[in-house]
Amino acid sequence: MSEPLTVRARLAAPVDAVRRALTDPAELRVWLAEQAEVELPHRYAFWGRYTPEGNAPHQRLLHADERTLRFAWTLDGVETTTEFELAPEGAGTLLTLRQSHFDFAEAMDGSSIRGTLQTFWALSIANLAAHVAGEPLLPRTDFTSTDLRAEVTIDAPLDRVWTSLTDSEQASAWFGYPIGIEPWVGGRYAMGGFDTGYAAKVVDLDPGRLLSVDWGPFGVSTWELAESAGKTKLTMVQSGFDESNPPYTPWSGNVASLYELRRFNELAEWQSIWVSVELPATA
Repeated sequence: MSEPLTVRARLAAPVDAVRRALTDPAELRVWLAEQAEVELPHRYAFWGRYTPEGNAPHQRLLHADERTLRFAWTLDGVETTTEFELAPEGAGTLLTLRQSHFDFAEAMDGSSIRGTLQTFWALSIANLAAHVAGEPLLPRTDFTSTDLRAEVTIDAPLDRVWTSLTDSEQASAWFGYPIGIEPWVGGRYAMGGFDTGYAAKVVDLDPGRLLSVDWGPFGVSTWELAESAGKTKLTMVQSGFDESNPPYTPWSGNVASLYELRRFNELAEWQSIWVSVELPATA
């Protein structure tokens, strides 16, 4: 069996507050799932439209204590294992997520709902971080819909937000991964930088207002900015994809990234919440 997907993040709340957010069903319904039922140490379940294969609860509690939560989660007929581990770090919490049965190939080709696990948890943890910090949450991915649209308000001038979206160095910083951007129509938008061998294409650009990038089979991502009382309203839309196989994986990752984009522009001394993301070495 391959090593699990491992994600570490710093949350601006003490361990007891984070544990409560992870185990209180009312709080889970705010940041994680449409429906949740928890009765420790016997039951831990969540489901609904914001959960992959969320037509019914598919979790089975394995272990719960003051610092660890572990449950089995059956997806596409395979029982996976999810574990949250909490550790105090200063006044906050270092959260470690371990998720088994994640295959990057499935994330790229959409052959299994398990391919969404990395970005599903990235978006969920971003919303957990926002929830415990008392910040606005990001839109959750609706796995029953093909309407992929998200809106966030950033407390920063439009020109600053635009630069952070289109400047390679700044975008690489808040996204947490190298991005090469040629901000003109026909230019490259290269995840991993210009030397990776593959790049999406900028297909529409209105300086200071709109950027559209064509990802081929995943469709076109469009970021549109508008000034709003000294703040910036950002609307992100995914279009032009095969509606029989919506690109939930990249969409969830793009929405998750908006959390750091917002913090990057709003905080004078910005530091990413993400400590590390370790992908399995083998499928």
